[in-house]
Amino acid sequence: MVIDLDRWRAGDYTTKIEEWMELQKRLRIYELGSLPPFLLVFGGRISPVDHRWNQHGLGGDNIRGLCRKLHPGPVSLLHWSGKGKPWARLDANRPCPLDALWLPYDLLHTPFSIDS
Repeated sequence: MVIDLDRWRAGDYTTKIEEWMELQKRLRIYELGSLPPFLLVFGGRISPVDHRWNQHGLGGDNIRGLCRKLHPGPVSLLHWSGKGKPWARLDANRPCPLDALWLPYDLLHTPFSIDS
């Protein structure tokens, strides 16, 4: 997600999204995680981000346990969207090949030093 912060503040979008989140807590009006409040607030005013910038969908197909591959060419951001998070699959010893890209950032599997 790319946001113009001046427009975000001028539109008071934090409050609008929080109102949908409060409603969700009381009534459970949607099931799709954090995306619906944004879609409800920005519906019809959203543009896609080119896959070369945001490689989404690496969470795989959680129903069938499928692993996804990277799009061809350069990628700037790796997004494990969905429930198939690399840390969970690594911990369960059922990683997808791309989950190894997450491993250097996993504090439970990487030596951690305050000096670094």
